[in-house]
Amino acid sequence: MRRSSLRTTLLFVSVLFAVMVVGGIALTSYVIVSDGMQVVAYDTTQRLATSAEAVLREAVSEVQLSAGAQGYVGEKRTAVARAALKGRLQELFNRAGIKEADYALYDQSLALVWSSGPAALPAAQQAARQRTLASARSSRSVTQGGSLLSGLVREARLGMSVMHVPVELPGGVQGVLDVTYSPTNEERVINAIRRPMTILALAAVFIMVVLMQTSMAWVLGLVDNLRHAADSIDAGRLDDRLPITGNNEIAELAGSVNRLIGRLQRRADAQSRFVADASHELATPVAGIRGYIGILRGWGAEDPKVRDEAIDAIDRESRRMARLSADLLNLLHADQGLVLKSEQFDINAMVRDRLAATASRWIDKEIEFVGPTESSLVLVGDPDRVEDVVSILLDNASKYTPAGGRVSVNTRRRREMVTIQVADTGQGIPPQDLARIFDRFYRSEASRAAGEAGFGLGLAIAKSIVESMGGTIEVDTEVGAGTTFTVQLPRGRV
Repeated sequence: MRRSSLRTTLLFVSVLFAVMVVGGIALTSYVIVSDGMQVVAYDTTQRLATSAEAVLREAVSEVQLSAGAQGYVGEKRTAVARAALKGRLQELFNRAGIKEADYALYDQSLALVWSSGPAALPAAQQAARQRTLASARSSRSVTQGGSLLSGLVREARLGMSVMHVPVELPGGVQGVLDVTYSPTNEERVINAIRRPMTILALAAVFIMVVLMQTSMAWVLGLVDNLRHAADSIDAGRLDDRLPITGNNEIAELAGSVNRLIGRLQRRADAQSRFVADASHELATPVAGIRGYIGILRGWGAEDPKVRDEAIDAIDRESRRMARLSADLLNLLHADQGLVLKSEQFDINAMVRDRLAATASRWIDKEIEFVGPTESSLVLVGDPDRVEDVVSILLDNASKYTPAGGRVSVNTRRRREMVTIQVADTGQGIPPQDLARIFDRFYRSEASRAAGEAGFGLGLAIAKSIVESMGGTIEVDTEVGAGTTFTVQLPRGRV
């Protein structure tokens, strides 16, 4: 419902925007054309008035000469000349080719002397004629027409343009010549462009709306994809990914969302794997404890030997569960992202401490433990996590080194990296097991057959810690000759 409302709102906004933009452009274009046609009408009236004034001046001169040649003088000459002028004006204007306008001639009292037709007699121009006669200068006026924008909805009406020209009549008196131009051609031009302009404006509005809706549909499509992704996350489905097309902000947003889903999927997979692994590994000691409890309940309580054996077994299995719980907790922290400290410490001193602690644990095997000298090697990082890694590797080496063997730890600095090597003279790792030694809960068949204790979590924890610190861990082994684990960690800034 909300999405439909959004689409409706965007459609309304796009239509309104397109109408405003295209309508503004179309209206401006129409005003420019109409104003231009009005100017053309004014210029045409001016041109016709100039031509008509010249024709009239020549005609007045001719009729006065003709009346004088006939022997008329005084008022009689003036009357004859005016009569002759009235009879010749239409012919003279037609001969001069200035037939686009209508003409009217007024005497000094503004009485009509001659007109070419009814269109030349706009009564409303009487005041303009008086001003022209008084100032002896040409003036212009326009009869009432339609408004400038009226041609948008009906036939254009620009109004007739009238030019009032002062002239000299026979007898030396002043008169006024009205030149009235009806802009039918200009109005025809305006009317001719109205329909194409309207069609073009509607087409432009439609195209703009389609383009804007297409763009909006693309954006709303991304929103829809985001909604599907959110629904998938909410439903626990983390395999869906947003499509990434092009190289733009939308593609970057889709990439960010995909990376977020990927992190969530990895986190969910780690949690699921952790729960499954923990359930599997805890089942064995729990089953052992419950079995010995059943023995105690059945007959062990009356037999001291059986009772002591059961108590020892329960104690052994409970300690095993405690170690497993600690390992699983460390593994969970590694999966969720370790919070690492940044401290300056001496890696050599820490290694020597762990060697002493490991030697005390495996004193019965009389293993030779060799470590770095008294020199110091400074590392900036999390000393507790580094200590965990060294302890895991030392315990692992001691476990698989036979009595009288040798376990050594070497440290060195190379450029901005610190290298820790833990080597033993144990049985080595078979080639078929080498690819899986860092998998959690993995134990080789040889170690199972030898009855070595452990859950197969130590190396997985060590690898997680090292990688969280931006380092690497590698293994080099030879069956029957021993194994060397090499850890490289960033030295950090002192």
